Amino acid sequence: MSSAAVPQDRPRRRVPFWDNARFACIVLVVLGHGIQRLIYDSDISYAFYLLIYAFHMPAFAIISGYFSKASSPTRRQMARVITDILVPYVIFEGLWALTKWLVEGQADPNLTKPSWTLWFLLALGIFRLVLPYLALLRWPLLWAFIISIGVGYMQNVDSTFSLSRTLGLLFFFTLGWWLREHDIVRRFRLIEFRPWWLRVCAIAALGAWAFVCWLWLPLWDEIDLRFWFFYDDSYAGLAADQWWAGAIRVVLMALAVVLSAAFFALVPRRATWWTHFGQYTMYVYLLHSFVLYPFRESGILRGLDPTWIWLPLITVVAVLIAFGLSTRPVRRLFRPLIEPRPRRLFADPSLVSAQDHRSDPTGSRRRPE
Repeated sequence: MSSAAVPQDRPRRRVPFWDNARFACIVLVVLGHGIQRLIYDSDISYAFYLLIYAFHMPAFAIISGYFSKASSPTRRQMARVITDILVPYVIFEGLWALTKWLVEGQADPNLTKPSWTLWFLLALGIFRLVLPYLALLRWPLLWAFIISIGVGYMQNVDSTFSLSRTLGLLFFFTLGWWLREHDIVRRFRLIEFRPWWLRVCAIAALGAWAFVCWLWLPLWDEIDLRFWFFYDDSYAGLAADQWWAGAIRVVLMALAVVLSAAFFALVPRRATWWTHFGQYTMYVYLLHSFVLYPFRESGILRGLDPTWIWLPLITVVAVLIAFGLSTRPVRRLFRPLIEPRPRRLFADPSLVSAQDHRSDPTGSRRRPE
């Protein structure tokens, strides 16, 4: 056996940092959705919301890209795009149509318009399809950057199949892949190297942005800054149809990279009692919106006062929701919906096996339970 084959046969060492980062990101996702109704009545909640939305999805995209491959997919990998992304997307779109019909008395099922959080499933699928082609180019990261900026000038690229948001976030996904492709994290010991001053700088960066959010909140509200963080609308749709509008997204993307780096610098690198929950972020992502839906739609989250009680309380509840939806009973109950194995869908059923390593669409691999 050649020496080059040895690393391939050696089992991969699981790095707790990445599971910690995944779970921390999904907590921020739940928290952002949980406090969304508070921002209409509380300035501090609005500032907190802008702090989270400036970087939490770019950070999630970076993690997803880090564990993605740009090589030509095998038949089994192609099947997993269907089983891990497309089939759950159709299932949950159906569930959302049923929910809206039961609660609101009306439903308009439309697979081309993702419901609430489902856009990220489509984004992951499109990222995987685009990455091998980007990787063929000489400067893939530069091309991804140009696409992410340029798509904002195209008013005909909208939320259909989540294309505008997907292309807007493509740079962050490609950045994650680029870091892995060039072995940046290992070569520069970015996980192991955690001097005290680096953590202080990370806290300072996040604190400075939080202060800016609070200090100029009327301005951010006037220009609808929160919608810029969605990467969903064209510049014209955001009332910025000037030729230099792309420069605003450049600044916001740079901000997202800095804040994501600060966030990663604060994520624990060692295994903790909650590290393994980072393997099940897709359960939290797909299910938490159903938990929050009655609270958001009923209006009970509006007009809550005082903020210093309700904002911390909802923060704690969001964390508990993330933990609860990651537990084994919930996973066992909803696995057929979130990790379906529709063998009869394929001409070759052997492409789908319940004994395979299960893989979260964000790249977290684990053995079947």
